[in-house]
Amino acid sequence: MDYINAFWVGGLICLFVQILMEKTKMMPGRIMVLLVVSGAIISVLGWYEPFQEFAGAGASVPLLGFGHNLMKGVKEAVDEQGLLGLFMGGFRSAAVGTSAALIFGYLASLVFKSRMKK
Repeated sequence: MDYINAFWVGGLICLFVQILMEKTKMMPGRIMVLLVVSGAIISVLGWYEPFQEFAGAGASVPLLGFGHNLMKGVKEAVDEQGLLGLFMGGFRSAAVGTSAALIFGYLASLVFKSRMKK
């Protein structure tokens, strides 16, 4: 059942994003920011943890999960270091995922011999 919930929740998020891309004049970058900010807001309200327990990877993999991860790191850093943690927490919590994306993207570019479009 976990796989089914992850599949339909992740699919619903993708459907919502696709509708935004097709029916509005929002640029993809703005939609990405909207998703990250929405994940952060849902996290602040305390709704993301139960949502993630229900949906699993369907909730943690999309950009909503990245926003939640940032807010979780900020909250922990503020509890530990005070106001300075507001600026450090998001970087610390998202560093591994961001680094992995950069490294694997670079490795993929080496394997597939990427080049600029002409």
